[in-house]
Amino acid sequence: MDVRDLRGRVALVTGAASGIGRASALAFARRGADLALCDVDERGLAETAESARALGREVLAQRVDVADAGAMAGFAGAVHARWPAVDVLMNNAGVGLGASFLDTSLADWEWIRGVNELGVVHGCHFFVPAMVRAGGPRHVVNVASMAGYVPSVTLAAYTMTKYAVVGLSESLRMELAPHGIGVTAICPGIIDTPIVRNAPLRGAADVPGARERMAELYRRRGYGPERVAENVLRAIARNRAVAPVSPEAWTFWFLKRLSPGAVRALMAFADRRGRG
Repeated sequence: MDVRDLRGRVALVTGAASGIGRASALAFARRGADLALCDVDERGLAETAESARALGREVLAQRVDVADAGAMAGFAGAVHARWPAVDVLMNNAGVGLGASFLDTSLADWEWIRGVNELGVVHGCHFFVPAMVRAGGPRHVVNVASMAGYVPSVTLAAYTMTKYAVVGLSESLRMELAPHGIGVTAICPGIIDTPIVRNAPLRGAADVPGARERMAELYRRRGYGPERVAENVLRAIARNRAVAPVSPEAWTFWFLKRLSPGAVRALMAFADRRGRG
C-alpha cells in the first residue's frame, strides 16, 4: 500500500491518546489521511484530535474501551456511518503488567487479555469485514512488542498477550492477502511511552524505586514513539509481516532464530539481575 500520499484515505487508530498511538495518528494525518480515533483517556484523545484537525484533517474521536465488544460495535457504527471502510486499521491500544506468573492474579489475566488480546480481536472483527467488502489495497497494523517473540519471567502475562498478537497477525495476513489487504505485527523494543509509567507491578517486580528506575532507563534510551510511527509507515509500504522496531528488537529477532536457548539464557540473566 502506497503511504506517500494518504489524501482521501482514512486511518483508524486505537489507543490514540498518547505514545505510539498518538504519534502514528499524527503521522497518518501529515500524509493526508482523515482519522478515526479512540481511547479511554478522553483528555489525551481530545489533544490528539485537535492536533490532527490543525493539520486540516477530518477526525472522529470517541472514548472507547477496546476490551468492551459493545463499545467497539458502537464505535464501528459511528465510523461506518461516515466512511464505508477504513484504509488503515491500527490496533494499538495496550496495557502493561510487571509480574511473574506466580504473582499474576486471575483478575490481572482478565484485564490484560481483555485489552491486549480481545482489543485486537474486536478491532479486526468490527472493521476488517468492511475493508474486505471495499477491496484493497488496505492494511491492518497490530501493535505487538519485542515481547511477542522474547520470553520474560517478569512480564509473563504481557508476553503471552503479545505472542498472541503476532500469531493472530500472521494468520490473518494469509487470510486477507487474496483481498489485497496486508497485515503487519509491529514489535517495538524499549520505547519511551507512558505504558512503562502506568503498568501495575506485582510481587518481586513491585519493589521501591523499580518503576522510577525503569522509566529513567526508557527515558535515557531516547527512542520515542515518533520513530515507531515512521517504522509503521515503512512497514505498511513494504507490507512486512512482522516488523521489529529499534536495534534491540532486531537483535533479538535474529538471535531468536539463530539460538532460542541463548535468548532464554539472556532473559533469565536479565531477570536475576533485575531482582538483585
